Amino acid sequence: MDCPSAPNSLDHLLVQVCRLHYARSHCLLESIGVYRGQPPLLFILEEQEGVTHSELASHLHVTPATITKMLQRMEKAGLVERRPDTEDQRISRVYLTDAGRAILNDVKQAIATIAAETFAGFTEEEQQLLHHFLSRVRENLLRIWEEK
Repeated sequence: MDCPSAPNSLDHLLVQVCRLHYARSHCLLESIGVYRGQPPLLFILEEQEGVTHSELASHLHVTPATITKMLQRMEKAGLVERRPDTEDQRISRVYLTDAGRAILNDVKQAIATIAAETFAGFTEEEQQLLHHFLSRVRENLLRIWEEK
């Protein structure tokens, strides 16, 4: 069995793919004023506004501190706003602003471009198979994350 860090190992290949995808995503999203980690948060708020920090952290599998930092940056950009909960002033709820709603189409187009570039030349069957394998990898890693 290959050493996990060997240049031809699955682990090394996965790291390279993640880095290249990250770099391309960063480039496209930055051109529209959004950082790479922000689209999933925007999509959650598009479906359900008024969620709490802890709910966002749970959905995105990140720490509450990470969410706080993301929200500060997104508030500064005018994409979201935090409002105190009407029943519990210790809790704040997060909402899209008009600017946040307006940028969603650009974000979706950027993500579609990234997907088209990433999976160019793959048949539908190959994409489904890759989806299945990557879902299993994600489940393995999520299981470990949730055990912490």
